[in-house]
Amino acid sequence: MKEGKAGGSLTLRGFEKEVEVNGKTCVVKVIDGEAVEEDRGGRKLLRIRITAEVGGVRSEYAITYGRYSRNKAVGYAYAKTDAPGGRGADAERFAAVMKALTRREPRIHRIKNGKTKIECYGGHPEGFMRYTELADVIKRWLEETSRRWPLNTVTNTVETF
Repeated sequence: MKEGKAGGSLTLRGFEKEVEVNGKTCVVKVIDGEAVEEDRGGRKLLRIRITAEVGGVRSEYAITYGRYSRNKAVGYAYAKTDAPGGRGADAERFAAVMKALTRREPRIHRIKNGKTKIECYGGHPEGFMRYTELADVIKRWLEETSRRWPLNTVTNTVETF
């Protein structure tokens, strides 16, 4: 079976991979990770925390997923200002962790107030589901937060409200 085809077939602890981000090659060594569901103001969120060493710099990377327009699961994180090398370097290390674990790079946005926002979308949650420490919580969160639009049973079309 190909690497990670089955959900929960890999472990985060001890995971190591070399990836290229923005033309730079770096080694990602995962130390630990967890996924937890949170309830913030009646909204169910999913927080994924990964402790990893990227290019010799150890840090905790956290991303919070929510359901947004059109029921898409989108995760957001912000680069740390006090990280070695500043926000730009922290965002690159975060992108390296995401690419190593999910095979997809996040979008990185520099916003007006000087912050650097990291956005994870599409297949990122599914990519995280390959790891035993994260799979059950992510699967449950995706199922619980999925909005199913009511169908008109006569015409099999989506009702509009």
